[in-house]
Amino acid sequence: MRSSLRGIKVSTLESYLSATSIAPFLYPARAARRVSFAAYSPSTPPARQLVPLFRRRFASNATSAVPEKPAGSALIKEPAKNDPPEVPAEGNPPEVPARAAPPQAPAESDLVYNHHPDDINYLPTTCPGCGALSQVTEPDIAGFYATARKAVRGYIKQERRKVEPSEEGVAKDGSSRTEVIAAETAEKTPVPGTLYLLRLLYSTKRFIEPKPRRALPPPFCDRCHALQNHSLGESIAHPSLQSIADTIAESPHSYNHVYHVLDAADFPMSLIPHINSALSLSHLRTQNRRAKSSKYSKGRQAELSFIITRSDLLAPAKEQVDALQPYLMSVLRDALKTSKRVRLGNVRCVSAKRGWWTKTLKEEIWTRGGGGWMVGKVNVGKSNLFETVFPKGGALGGVEDDPRLREGQRQDAFLDPDSLLPPLQPETPYPVMPLVSSVPGTTASPIRIAFGQGKGELVDLPGLSRGDLERYVQPQHRTDLVMRTRTKPEQQVIKPGQSLLLGGLIRITPSAGVSTLAYPFVPIPTHITSTQKAIDIQTQQRELNVASIAMPGVGEKIQSAGTFQLKWDITRHRAGPLTKMSKPEQLPFQIFGTDILIEGSGWVELVMQVRRKDAMETVEEVDEHGERQTRVKQIYPEVEVFSPEGRFVAQRAPMHAWLLAERYKESLRDDGMEKKRPRRSMKGVKKKVKMTKRGRLR
Repeated sequence: MRSSLRGIKVSTLESYLSATSIAPFLYPARAARRVSFAAYSPSTPPARQLVPLFRRRFASNATSAVPEKPAGSALIKEPAKNDPPEVPAEGNPPEVPARAAPPQAPAESDLVYNHHPDDINYLPTTCPGCGALSQVTEPDIAGFYATARKAVRGYIKQERRKVEPSEEGVAKDGSSRTEVIAAETAEKTPVPGTLYLLRLLYSTKRFIEPKPRRALPPPFCDRCHALQNHSLGESIAHPSLQSIADTIAESPHSYNHVYHVLDAADFPMSLIPHINSALSLSHLRTQNRRAKSSKYSKGRQAELSFIITRSDLLAPAKEQVDALQPYLMSVLRDALKTSKRVRLGNVRCVSAKRGWWTKTLKEEIWTRGGGGWMVGKVNVGKSNLFETVFPKGGALGGVEDDPRLREGQRQDAFLDPDSLLPPLQPETPYPVMPLVSSVPGTTASPIRIAFGQGKGELVDLPGLSRGDLERYVQPQHRTDLVMRTRTKPEQQVIKPGQSLLLGGLIRITPSAGVSTLAYPFVPIPTHITSTQKAIDIQTQQRELNVASIAMPGVGEKIQSAGTFQLKWDITRHRAGPLTKMSKPEQLPFQIFGTDILIEGSGWVELVMQVRRKDAMETVEEVDEHGERQTRVKQIYPEVEVFSPEGRFVAQRAPMHAWLLAERYKESLRDDGMEKKRPRRSMKGVKKKVKMTKRGRLR
């Protein structure tokens, strides 16, 4: 037999042993899940008789040994359910046949993993998805881990193996696997050559060295698991701005940079007012060349950048978004209530979905090092941006000691319970990123992930409250409030006496007696009807065949959010070729526009054309000297907006998003490809060249 096995490959031997049921000895971790607990008899192959011996020796999770079945006995077949019961003969008691009790196989959880009270010690310190501290006592609170979940069991087993290392296949007394098999099979009668096959396989390097296991990433908690797979979960309590400031104040880095994330869908409604003074940051630098660009507070330097995320919602092309940069900076100045002298050179328009300017931002985060803090309101895209711009791997180069880092900040020590900062996650080239979900308030606690071997860390902070408009929306429609892709609205005409309904929740009613053009860039359904019907639908006094996402009882809370003036003259943009022939001031009409913002959802672009003489009014005023003066006052058309509790609505200068989309369509061919630059006309060129040669044209 020895000579006949010399030319056999290892794979062939492995297949043979697998067919003879000796493979459980070679792979105990795999066989522990597939151990057969059936009783054996002399008719069973001797190799199969080794299975109970292997279970008693190596499977520590087994509960009890399987009793051997006496020789010559056989299991009695159970009677079928439909068979009639046997009736014993009269005067003779029924014979009870001797039957062997079948062994009770342990549950799968007992074979794979036994629950221990110290499971919390092997869980990740914080959930990598929401940042909540790990716990196993409160299922309804973020950070709860059910140890019966498969991913959690595998991770606990992996971490327990690191703490209590044990070579697979070595018994507690130190004897090798082959010695144990030889000792226990000596009591039985094995197949001739079985031990030789085992020794032959274990003589190869393939079976002496165990295969390296793939490291399991830290699992999400049950709340994040439900959000990721089933979109089920409730938002957490939102922190205050003061708590965010206290968290940043505990930074272990001497250099910190705050990235204020703004949502492009309702820009600038997601702006945090007075963020510089609230977080003790450097003041916005003015155009004065002597203005300071940095500020130290309590031994730390903190700077600020504005990141307008999801910028692909503004325009269909990156070049068009870049052209909107002056407009966005102007709107941001008005929202910050600062002068035009403020530079605002720290504004970035990025799109994690399309990859616009994300590479530049990632390089800036790597170059700055220190502490980077993502600050913003809920559902502005912080976690999605975090995953895109985090410097993963070591592709950006080596890491040197940074003098701006404080001593001991590279130590991964557990912070005291009174600290607002959770412990820093172990640094890996490709860590688990925070969970991205449309549910507001997904992030429960700061998520700290280091990069560059201690060069810096990026922190995803919980979002501040944004107004809670979803509380007035039906649960099945709450995810529809978030604009995920850029909508392509149709031009809608609101005639006098009509109103525009947005999901039966918000109503826009023009007050002027002229028609109004509306372009709703919102993900919720829209409907135009008479004003009286719109009032009945919004206040839930009348049921019509109109889509409504409002909760029952919201109609009693509908209030006026205010009257908004269309005070921006957009005649030059809307008049078309008329402005090429004459100035806009000479036209007999004026075109006004504005953008009505819906918090967290989008905006509605309104355009209204009025006669110039109707837009002017002569007013007589008395000056401080008592003299009467006459001046012309501009009259702007107005619209009134109604919303729950009169909130969630704002106004900004028109962005002309509809015109941007139309220009983008004109630049495309019928097949969707971009048109090439048209050929230059040669009309009159030869004549100009001839006159230039004659000296008549200079």
